[in-house]
This record gives sequence, C-alpha cells and structure tokens, in this order.
Amino acid sequence: MDITHSTDASSGLRQRWNRLAAALQRLLCDSFLCLVARFGIASIFFLSGRTKVDGLLNITPSTYALFESDYALPLVSPWLAAHLATYAEHLFPLLLVLGLFTRLSALALLGMTCVIEIFVYPDAWPTHLSWAGLLLLLIGRGAGAISLDRLLRLR
Repeated sequence: MDITHSTDASSGLRQRWNRLAAALQRLLCDSFLCLVARFGIASIFFLSGRTKVDGLLNITPSTYALFESDYALPLVSPWLAAHLATYAEHLFPLLLVLGLFTRLSALALLGMTCVIEIFVYPDAWPTHLSWAGLLLLLIGRGAGAISLDRLLRLR
C-alpha cells in the first residue's frame, strides 16, 4: 500500500471531521448550551420544591417531618431548613429560567447541592456531580444571549 495514499485518505477524513465539528460548534453555541443547562437544572430543583408544598407555597407537614428526620442538618433547625430549601427550590430555578441573576442563582443551587451531598445523601454523588456540572457551566459562562442578564447587561 502506498504511504502517500494512506496519508491523503487520513488527511481527507480529518478535514471532513473538522468541518463537521465546526458545524456542530456553530449549531450548539454557548447561548444554546447555557439555555438548555438553565432549563435542565431549574426543572430538577423546581420539581423538588413542588413536592414540598401544597398550593402555592404552603409547606406540607410531611416536609417538616422529612427535615426533622431524613434531611436533618447540623446547626439549622428543621423548621428553618424546610423553609429555606423550599423557597430556594422555587426562587432560584425561576431566576434561572428567566436568565436573571444567573450566576448568583447557580451558585446558590450549587451550595444547596453540596449540603445535600455532604449531609443528606452522600452516596448520591453521581447525581450531584451531574447537577454540579450544569451549575458550574452557568457560574462560569453566565446565562448566555437568550436571557434577561444579557438584556440588562448584567455579568
């Protein structure tokens, strides 16, 4: 087999691959990736928050019971922890969907993820790592072009 023919074939394959990669990079721009990350992580936390309430924001008795037993945290009363977690799981996802104060909201949810990992479900690190990956992207890159942050020129 001729070595120059082999090199030309691999060079042509490399060029096609690089063109495909460039097209995918243009298609999946940072703004689109950040939008998907915002909606994805917001849905996880918001749906969790909805399980803690009855109606708009009426915290259920079972939520208080969970924070007294399964979700017990050191140095924080179960009553306070239930309120803080429930309100955080509603407020910060809403801000992420709007793309408003995105870095602050992602940082708050990353802190919550760390608390959950350390004190509540330490064996669930694969799930929490996937959450952290999305949150770290938003902390590092911000909300992207499709956001109120961009409209209001907030970094």
